[in-house]
Amino acid sequence: MSAMAAEIKKGRKFDQVLEGARAIFMRDGFEGASVDEIAREAGVSKATLYSYFPDKRLLFSEVARLECNRQADEALDVINAEAPVEEVLRVAANRIVRFFLSNFGQQVFRICVAESHRFPELGRRFYQSGPALVCERMSKVLQGYCDNGTLKIDDMQLAANQFGELCKSDLFVRHLCGMADEASEADIERVVTGAVEMFLARYRA
Repeated sequence: MSAMAAEIKKGRKFDQVLEGARAIFMRDGFEGASVDEIAREAGVSKATLYSYFPDKRLLFSEVARLECNRQADEALDVINAEAPVEEVLRVAANRIVRFFLSNFGQQVFRICVAESHRFPELGRRFYQSGPALVCERMSKVLQGYCDNGTLKIDDMQLAANQFGELCKSDLFVRHLCGMADEASEADIERVVTGAVEMFLARYRA
């Protein structure tokens, strides 16, 4: 068990605290979220909150981990593994792009970059709940199309990671740097189409 994971203490109101924290982090962001407001939203005392999560970074990382898992599970639920590979990749890319562009997705990335050099375990937790999770889930999806001869992939981990990076394109960085307003549907469609077409150009059998 990691040092940071060992700091998390579970109890009767643990899930209640996480739900309250998720609501406040999603509304106010990491910096704007106060422990007082989280405790109030969760209906617990600050003492109870701190007994579970002694650090706000730790609480945010746990909320991020659960949110990433929730979104990944939802994405798998809507993917039809029997559908043509183009259709499946488009559904996956659409989900990934929208998460990268969401306020929460960008907050996760910013906190990871800002804090991971001082708190390496925090960076590892973010990586496992973000890029590593995308790679794991996409690998399972892609393997089925390799098995039926639609795709030819020699390095599955590399291919799955490449797909995730294609979904960022320039749109993610421009939004991260404050160079663009809210993405339009046309912007998202452009990135999704480009990601799918480039991936298939490389890996279609």
